[in-house]
Amino acid sequence: MTSTPEAAAAATTATPVSAADLTATELLARFHTGELSPVEATEATLARIAEADQAVNAFCLVDRERALQQARASEARWARGEPDGALDGVPTSIKDIFLTKDWPTLRGSRTVEPAQSWTVDAPTVARLREHNAVFVGKTTTPELAWKGVTDNTLSGITRNPWNTARTPGGSSGGAAAAVALGMAPLAIGTDGGGSVRIPAAFCGIFTIKPTYGLIPHYPASPFGTLAHAGPMTTTVTETALMLDVLTGPDSRDWSALAQPAGSFLDGLDDGVRGLRIAFSPDLGFAHADPEVAEAVARAAEVFTELGATVERADPGFSDPVADFHVLWFAGAAKSVEHLDERQRQLLDPGLREIVEQGLTYSAQDYLEATNTRMALGQRMGAFHETYDLLLTPTVGIPPFEAGLEAPAGSDSPRWTGWTPFTYPFNMTQQPASSVPCGFTSHGLPIGLQIVGPRHGDARVLRASRAFEQARPWSRPRR
Repeated sequence: MTSTPEAAAAATTATPVSAADLTATELLARFHTGELSPVEATEATLARIAEADQAVNAFCLVDRERALQQARASEARWARGEPDGALDGVPTSIKDIFLTKDWPTLRGSRTVEPAQSWTVDAPTVARLREHNAVFVGKTTTPELAWKGVTDNTLSGITRNPWNTARTPGGSSGGAAAAVALGMAPLAIGTDGGGSVRIPAAFCGIFTIKPTYGLIPHYPASPFGTLAHAGPMTTTVTETALMLDVLTGPDSRDWSALAQPAGSFLDGLDDGVRGLRIAFSPDLGFAHADPEVAEAVARAAEVFTELGATVERADPGFSDPVADFHVLWFAGAAKSVEHLDERQRQLLDPGLREIVEQGLTYSAQDYLEATNTRMALGQRMGAFHETYDLLLTPTVGIPPFEAGLEAPAGSDSPRWTGWTPFTYPFNMTQQPASSVPCGFTSHGLPIGLQIVGPRHGDARVLRASRAFEQARPWSRPRR
């Protein structure tokens, strides 16, 4: 699955030849007419996994029997004219961070015992199950979702579907690779510092990190209120559909927001005419590879063509990475506090390093980082009084060698050294999407990040949809 610029240019959105290449809304339309059944769709998805996953290692668990059991039940409901739920019969994958009834949730770690009772669904999984999505399996994550690439000592290295020598990003790299290759049109991931947006950019799919609390969490993340859940799909419409399913309070999450008043599908095609949009190629402190910078600048121009007012403007904050490290590394230390010394030796070496660093921070350090975070949120709140949206690169570099935390020659050994565009908006809890906006000369995807004010999720989706319609994108050629 290596790619060249010519192969990337040749990729097409032509009529799919397999049900595995259909979007969720296309599948649902065909279920309605009887042209396709959930069993046929699930069989096609499972066949695609069998065909494609050996090259990318997106799944750590595939449950063919259970998926087909769910699909047969869905098929019977559709045959009676009684579909139940917004996703009835649609193949879906779940990141191996979310608790899932009857499946182990190993979190990419050798420290988790598989042979235990698995009887609880996380809120996201429960909502998907209530809407009768078909669960085909669980997708890979770095251990405890601690970094922006996807590899671990339990299931190995996950690879980029456009070039298998490169990383798909992370920590939701398995989910992104699965969606890109048609190994289930819908996926759910997590994002504590960019973990749905980074792999979406690297794999050429769409995602949104919604406003914190819009999608409930349980158990609470050790990384605290940095950690969001987010849908990952091939189109903006599919993501809006998933958000309708996933949002709303859950009694197990004290920070969950109220159910949105309407559907995220409402007004999705209303466009961006009249919006005032800021474009910041570097946030005032970051760096972007020239090819990435050029593609994102061209993408910003599209919004002018669509009737928005686009101005070059930086939000006016400095890199908050030191404070993010305090919050993130302390969270990592919290996540492994129950392990004995023998178990700690099983951890990813990089994870052990940040755990040790996290243990050096004081309560005062944590409070200072929280204070920086609050000030950053205030600054962005003021910024969005002037600008409806902010455009930046999602990631400033192309996908690099798989199996590395940072590209060779990086100034920082940590993943945060190359992700300065993503983690600030976890600190502020704002909605931020990643939209495919082009390719490098080596045929690797580039992502445009669209950031909105807190609770501005519908606006971010609307802008993403407008760009998607103006500049359609495609999946990798298999």
